[in-house]
Amino acid sequence: MAFLSNFPKAALQIQLKSAGARCFNASTTTQSSKSKKTLAKPNVRNVVLVEGVRTPFLMSGTDYKDLMPHNLATKTLSGLIKRTGVDKDVIDYVVYGTVIQEVKTSNIAREAMLSAGFKDTTPAHTVTQACISSNQAITTAIGLIAAGQCEAVVAGGVEFMSDVPIRHSRKMRKIMLDSSKAKTTGKKLQLLWKAMSPAVWTPELPAVAEFSTSETMGHSADRLCTAFGITRLAQDEFAMRSHKFAADAIQAGLLTDVLPYKVPKVAEYITKDNGVRPSSLEQMSKLKPAFIKPFGTITAANASFLTDGASACLLMSEEKALSLGLKPKAYLRDFVYVSQDPKDQLLLGPAYATPKVLDKAGLSLADIDVFEYHEAFAGQILANLTALESDEFAKKFLGKSAKVGAPKMDKFNLWGGSLSLGHPFGATGVRLVTTAANRLIKENGQYALVAACAAGGIGHGMIVERYPSSK
Repeated sequence: MAFLSNFPKAALQIQLKSAGARCFNASTTTQSSKSKKTLAKPNVRNVVLVEGVRTPFLMSGTDYKDLMPHNLATKTLSGLIKRTGVDKDVIDYVVYGTVIQEVKTSNIAREAMLSAGFKDTTPAHTVTQACISSNQAITTAIGLIAAGQCEAVVAGGVEFMSDVPIRHSRKMRKIMLDSSKAKTTGKKLQLLWKAMSPAVWTPELPAVAEFSTSETMGHSADRLCTAFGITRLAQDEFAMRSHKFAADAIQAGLLTDVLPYKVPKVAEYITKDNGVRPSSLEQMSKLKPAFIKPFGTITAANASFLTDGASACLLMSEEKALSLGLKPKAYLRDFVYVSQDPKDQLLLGPAYATPKVLDKAGLSLADIDVFEYHEAFAGQILANLTALESDEFAKKFLGKSAKVGAPKMDKFNLWGGSLSLGHPFGATGVRLVTTAANRLIKENGQYALVAACAAGGIGHGMIVERYPSSK
């Protein structure tokens, strides 16, 4: 990667070793920061997170496989209303994020809302921004409330990889469209002859690849690991950490955002994520590279998996929430979106978003009690941590005189992450924000930082502040 050609490799390897060790040996005990100031701004409405929920996240092709995505989204809407006790008529707007759309429900926010029994006069729309689609849904909701357009908005996201749309080839699509206009027998026979070509029948499958570079995210991640010197061992150790922490959190009953889901014709309720599978380094080392063969370091064990799932959260103006007797969990404060080179820096969104959102909020890394970062790949997380620990990266790309510093790992993704819990592209952002709020309450912290990368070389960062009376 040319953008790292001037980086001192030895320094990066030392930083990686340190980051990897911190990741695997992290303590699960956190302490509240010393900062007592609030991020409330004069003449700016406070937006609060009342509650967040999600379906269990399941590996695609498993128990959800015969459903449709709006079924999962509907469950989060009805489950959110049931848990909060808020009347559906209170909701002014619904916005959902998704990435690979089901063509029958292109505005899935609207279809899910109607299926959940909301009044048909409630507006709804769907957004897409790759892996930060529900982050965008949240910030869209924040904007509607802050502008005084709405008082209560449901923001959510859904992804359904068990049944992705598969298209005929473009040639076949053109033949089919032309055939509907053909008037003569000769013209119809001519089109039929064209349709006999085997190439015409080759389907087009959706791909997790960059349109601008034609490179899959896995290939980009593998090259990023090479550029930053991220070893296979460090990646496997981090993946083990994610699965262990997720399993511990489930066992301890910490993942209270999960709604039991009843699949039709299945006797038992689904109550937990099915991708959490603690393993050993010995078992993980047996897996072959998934993308760059035979020398790549990313495998099925240290990458997030294709996932079905949905999430939703209720956001309100503080005044509205209190007037209804609700107890908010957190304030949603400053947020940023970043973008960079989609080829060499595709997955470095957190490294750019972290210092930018801290600067915007007037906070330092030490002020943050809880970190919730999206884990697309173990190597992607470690590359971002290494970048944050690099003076050279800070000077060359962040416009800073010295390194930002990486989050302390005893505050980082302590209830598991996308590697273990799963990553429904359109739904992960709400999970991150909800988990951040729930951890702040559980761990008696004040500020959380949420960050995520996404396809296209974009990223997101947000500051979540615990609501003072939340327990």
